[in-house]
Amino acid sequence: RVQLVESGGGSVQAGGSLRLSCAASGYTGTRYCMGWFRQAPGKKREGVASIYIATGAEEYLDSVKGRFTIARDNAKNTLYLQMNNLKVEDTAMYYCAAEPFPCVLDLRRSEYPYWGQGTQVTVSS
Repeated sequence: RVQLVESGGGSVQAGGSLRLSCAASGYTGTRYCMGWFRQAPGKKREGVASIYIATGAEEYLDSVKGRFTIARDNAKNTLYLQMNNLKVEDTAMYYCAAEPFPCVLDLRRSEYPYWGQGTQVTVSS
């Protein structure tokens, strides 16, 4: 059974940085799509960044391009989201998700079968 555990959230001032981690267990190999999603109070969940582990292909939400970087350490089975130059509007609960191949990198879809419990990111002005 795939399990995902996020960590690394917290409170930071605008312009600051955070690195989220997602420790994965219960599967082997690299034929997975993994993604970071976020949901702010009163708003719909949105895809922030995704990656196909086998090839390293990535996709980013336009508003985070150039500020956020998704990465995967296969040896540690951990997914990361490096977030720089954070803005107040980045405040949300951030979730890690995984989907085995066949999968599609499309941030508009959130039909991933496996999800973490979330980690809160709060950015103040």
